[in-house]
Amino acid sequence: MKNIVLIGLPGAGKSTIGVILAKTLGMRFIDTDILIQENTGRILQTIINEDGTEAFLKTEEKNILGLNVTNAVIATGGSAVYSSHAMEHLKSDSIIVYLNISFDEMKRRLRNIKTRGVVMIPGQNLRDMVNQRIPLYEHYSDITIDCSYDDFENVVEKVVKKIQIS
Repeated sequence: MKNIVLIGLPGAGKSTIGVILAKTLGMRFIDTDILIQENTGRILQTIINEDGTEAFLKTEEKNILGLNVTNAVIATGGSAVYSSHAMEHLKSDSIIVYLNISFDEMKRRLRNIKTRGVVMIPGQNLRDMVNQRIPLYEHYSDITIDCSYDDFENVVEKVVKKIQIS
């Protein structure tokens, strides 16, 4: 089976849905944010704060390009779509699922944005970030699932149904 890659805004539920989806389908689960932390020995926010956004994005790209897995659900960081190389690498043997949430829902879910490791280009506010990323998510996705107001189990069901159709 192809890998399933989850993309979307911070707070969309990529990691949580990814774990449930992997269990449901009997697949391996990989969270690229955790992978970065394991490989660098640092938390995401520390990398962003100490090395800057560009360095973080290069680290994220390097870690994604280093993935060579099969039969896995991969939850990416929300900023993974900034790297066309990383996204083309993932797309080569995966179904890309965009977990779409509204701006208001993202704000509601993000209580810890200052410590969560959310990549924002200097001078950007949340609305700017969303406006910049949505076209990228739409560009790379094979499947889009609206999950603003569903619980995780319903989102997983939607993903499974859409994947079986693809």
